[in-house]
Parts: sequence; structure tokens; C-alpha cells
Amino acid sequence: MSKWLLRGLVFAALMVVVRLLQGALINAWETQALLISVTLVVLFGLASFVWGILDGRADAAANPDPDRRGDLAMTWLLAGLFAGVVSGFVAWFISLFYNNVYAEALLNEVTTFAAFTALVTFLTAIAGVSVGRYLIDRNAAPLERQREGSDTDRADTDVFEAVRDDAQPTAAVASSGGTEETPNGDRQA
Repeated sequence: MSKWLLRGLVFAALMVVVRLLQGALINAWETQALLISVTLVVLFGLASFVWGILDGRADAAANPDPDRRGDLAMTWLLAGLFAGVVSGFVAWFISLFYNNVYAEALLNEVTTFAAFTALVTFLTAIAGVSVGRYLIDRNAAPLERQREGSDTDRADTDVFEAVRDDAQPTAAVASSGGTEETPNGDRQA
């Protein structure tokens, strides 16, 4: 099972539980609807933040070089999108039989609500990944960069290679007294 699918399934199930709890709690305490909704979304975001911290720490510990680390942003984006669409569909399906779930039409659930779920999951998880990587990197020894192969291996993509090649003509101009000859034979200062 891929990393994003596991995370997507877990957070889809968690969002369905949040929606069921939201419906039950709001029906019990109608005057506290805003507080209940915000609290449940914060708890959902906190769960993805904690998992993101664990992902970031594991990735930073496995790959000390930041350039070699995994693309956790794409993993969490796919997980959030999957969780949003699946949880929206499941919540809509449950609302057909259980009236206490606050669900809209199928199209709204798999688009608008899915986008909200994906955004909350992605943003909090990526914040957690950043914190997790920072927690490992702050105590790490300085990383020495070593180039593989010689300097000419990447001459076609190295932007500073052109500057290195120009070092000789500049020295020749300076030694000739500051004048150089143009292609048509004139001297310039």
C-alpha cells in the first residue's frame, strides 16, 4: 500500500467520525454548534500535524542531505484529496439513512467539502513535516557537500562554468596595459 493511500484512508475514516460526532453533538447542544465544529476541525488538524511531525522526523533521520529527502508534500496532498473525496461520499451515503449527519448533495460533498478536507489535511501535515525536519536538523552535524565526478561532468548545466572560462582573457587584457585589439584591427582602451 502506498504512503498516500494509507494516510488518505486513515484521514477519510477520521473525517467521517468527525462528521458523525458533529451531527450528534450539535443535535444535543444546538447553541454550541460553532464551538463544536471548530473544536472537531482543530482536533482533526492536530492529528494530521502530529503524523506530519513523525513523517518529517523519519525522513530527516533517514536522509541527512535535504536535497535527497522524499517528497512528502505530494504524499500529503494526494492523501488529503483522497480523504476529502472519500469522506465526502461516505458522509453523503450515511446521510441517506441517518438524518443527524449534516451533509449536502453528493456534488457538494465530493467537491467543496472534499477541498476543505484536503486543505486542512495538507496544510497541517506539511507544517508538521517542517517542524519534524527542523527537530532533527537543528542537532545534526554540518553536512559537507561532495560532488560526484569531476567539475566538467556537469559543464553544460553549471551556470558558473562560463565565468570560470573567462578568467584567462581578463588576465591577458590586464597584462597588455588595458588595451585590446578589436576584430577589425582597432585598439581600445
